[in-house]
Amino acid sequence: MNLVIVESPAKARTIEKFLGKDYKVESSFGHVRDLPKGDLGVDVEHNFEPRYVIPTKAKKQVSILKKLAEKADQVILATDEDREGEAIAWHLAQTLKIKDPDRIVFHEITAKVILEALKHPRKLEQDLIDAQQARRVLDRLVGYKLSPLLWKKVSRGLSAGRVQSVAVRLVVEREREREKFQKQEYWDIIAQLQKSNLKNKNEGGFAAKLVKIENKILDKFDISDEESAKKIVSDLEGADWKVETIEKKETKRNAYPPFTTSTLQQSAARKLGFSAKRTMMLAQQLYEGADIDGDRTGLITYMRTDSLNLSQDSIAAAAGFIKSNFGQNYLETKTFKTKSKGAQEAHEAIRPTDPARAPESLASHLDPSQLKLYRLIWQRFMASQMAPAIFDATIVDISAGRQHIFRANGLTKKFDGFTKVYSLKTEETILPKLEADEPLNLLELKPNQHFTEPPARYSEASLVKALEQHGIGRPSTYAPTLSTIQDRGYIEKDESKKFKPTQMGAIVNDLLVEHFPNIVDINFTAEMEKKLDSIAEDRVEWVPVIRDFYEPFAKNLKEKMEDLKKTDFKRDEPTDKICPECGKPIVIKLGRFGKFYACTGFPECKHTERILEKIDMKCPECVEGDVIVKHTRGKKIFYGCSRYPNCKYASWTNPKNPPASSKKSPGENAEALKETN
Repeated sequence: MNLVIVESPAKARTIEKFLGKDYKVESSFGHVRDLPKGDLGVDVEHNFEPRYVIPTKAKKQVSILKKLAEKADQVILATDEDREGEAIAWHLAQTLKIKDPDRIVFHEITAKVILEALKHPRKLEQDLIDAQQARRVLDRLVGYKLSPLLWKKVSRGLSAGRVQSVAVRLVVEREREREKFQKQEYWDIIAQLQKSNLKNKNEGGFAAKLVKIENKILDKFDISDEESAKKIVSDLEGADWKVETIEKKETKRNAYPPFTTSTLQQSAARKLGFSAKRTMMLAQQLYEGADIDGDRTGLITYMRTDSLNLSQDSIAAAAGFIKSNFGQNYLETKTFKTKSKGAQEAHEAIRPTDPARAPESLASHLDPSQLKLYRLIWQRFMASQMAPAIFDATIVDISAGRQHIFRANGLTKKFDGFTKVYSLKTEETILPKLEADEPLNLLELKPNQHFTEPPARYSEASLVKALEQHGIGRPSTYAPTLSTIQDRGYIEKDESKKFKPTQMGAIVNDLLVEHFPNIVDINFTAEMEKKLDSIAEDRVEWVPVIRDFYEPFAKNLKEKMEDLKKTDFKRDEPTDKICPECGKPIVIKLGRFGKFYACTGFPECKHTERILEKIDMKCPECVEGDVIVKHTRGKKIFYGCSRYPNCKYASWTNPKNPPASSKKSPGENAEALKETN
């Protein structure tokens, strides 16, 4: 009997379908060894030797695997082909006492690929193991050494992490940019025009924007106030309007490359509303396999990748499908070059394992969320092998009197190309047929006031993109990082599902920025990622990399533990409030979940109160209470009345800035919304 070991039961079930009776496929249920939870688990005095233990939850499965391995003629380790997968394979070999084990790798779970992989086993790659071990040791040193300082100097239960702290810093700094932002007023002038030979005002109309006065191209802020805007409108009273020039040109829009982990997470967030965590969970399910008409097979390639590589077989299969279903003129096969210098191993981009398996054919085999993600992956891959979309762009300059030039832009799709399968938010603007020197009728001339907007808060998509652009983390770390900093209460989502820092997140960030700048320095963290890449590529040894980081870090930590005073960050803020229970003054204290009111008579008096986050608006229902920001148990933001439970007003959206089509209220009975703050 030959024993094949993989990470998950679903992956095991799929692979076992492809192999004969001579094979037994079993799962390790993830990691079989890890650093201990109760202590550091790293011997900093002896080359940072890690001390691995078998977690309690893994002991039963390890026992099963040991018995199977003892009986097996051959043990084949078939974990994922990345650093974490290589490390899991190594831990299995160590735990099961398998000397010189065989290792197979693959990027998709299909019969053809698995059977081919079995013909070409390799040995474990120590460089990949060392890179993953270095990351694990590095993260443990930072987390276990820094977190106690936060407990002593700020509040119990807090934690710091090498990658998560940088992500929090990005969110905090963006919020402070927004707070410092000074909006600036500007105006534009829009003319509604029509061909002069039309009697019906509803036909042949189009808009043009003022772009030039006295041969000077207008900058955004040239019309800075209402008085200036109204003067221009006044100057144009009675002006003659006519077409000056018409410029036409053909423009092309090329297809996007197939997905990597980060671009999949970004697109799934924007198009489907999925969190990074949910996207990766669904992608894992599609990768590990589904039952399709009695056969079990993987539906997409490996989903943790920063490579844009595509196999020639997949390109050929896509070409066949495109020609058969859309026609030769839609086909433009191409390969893509991976931009990421640290792209790990020989992965492919994320694509369907069978390009001919259209999403519609899987409707009865996948749940709705799985199908949505599969469709997105299939469409993106198929589009990457299709011809560009072609547009006709028209630019029309229109004179108003002798000194003012307005411009109208038209855009019409000439050939849909790849957008036949992968839609774009490109709005067509159709202009009427116009000729140079043609007179035009003015229907309306309107000045419009605008204000500049502050930098947008990060969304799931844009934060993942920022982490990738800065070189922070790797494909396998984006989703866990975003989940961790939300779970730990350092950031939260506003009503638009954008990230904003909590009070505690800002306080912890400021402490780390001031006293441990390297930990939250974007460039330093990116350089560390490059060093981990160098370990994986066998260019440096892992122990010197850890030592170079740890020695100055440990020295700084020791100094800060001695010098920092707890009151630096936990100073009570006086208020004019009096405790209703004992009559002593109430102060503002800092706890794990932010600031709160507390009686100075503690511990004899344990009276506390929430600090209400007001939005400077009276309740629209009772007109007595203030509208305040609240949170559900799931940490989702909503708005309610400060007089609750006497007033049960509640709204998902900010009543000061209602959207065009307001979402449904959280419920007429606000008691259904149990708060956590």
